[in-house]
Amino acid sequence: MIHIQLATTGLIACLAGLAWIDARSMRLPDILTLPLIVAGVLLNVLVLGTPWASLVGAALGYGSFVAIEIGYRQLRGRDGLGRGDAKLMAAAGAWCGGWLLPLIILIGSVTALAFMLTRAMIRGKTLDSTQAFPFGPWLALGFLAGWIYRAYGPGLYVAF
Repeated sequence: MIHIQLATTGLIACLAGLAWIDARSMRLPDILTLPLIVAGVLLNVLVLGTPWASLVGAALGYGSFVAIEIGYRQLRGRDGLGRGDAKLMAAAGAWCGGWLLPLIILIGSVTALAFMLTRAMIRGKTLDSTQAFPFGPWLALGFLAGWIYRAYGPGLYVAF
């Protein structure tokens, strides 16, 4: 259990850093996202004993967001997601497994939408579909919720 607690502490620190950087610069740097992928795979191999769940989750997380990025660009003629978001989702899949990716995306999307709507209402403005905003902080929140569910079980997750 001590390994899980140390991993969780490191994950929180890394996700907080990524969220802060993305909120300020609209970038998720490789120097943090790529080691996070490796750490998730190693944790699953050495501690949790689920290497395939980690590898499949990383591939699904990255692949699905790259597909969304490319599809959006082709449909709208502009970027919607960045590769940093795809790498963060690869890390989420590596840590949590592929089956939790829909929950992670749901939490990230709902919290991002709630924040953007609240901010627009406070400012007395409407949402503009061309305005870019960082998605990484919200994906990081979903990632953390998914990891807590995976590592500590649904009983602790429901307590939040």
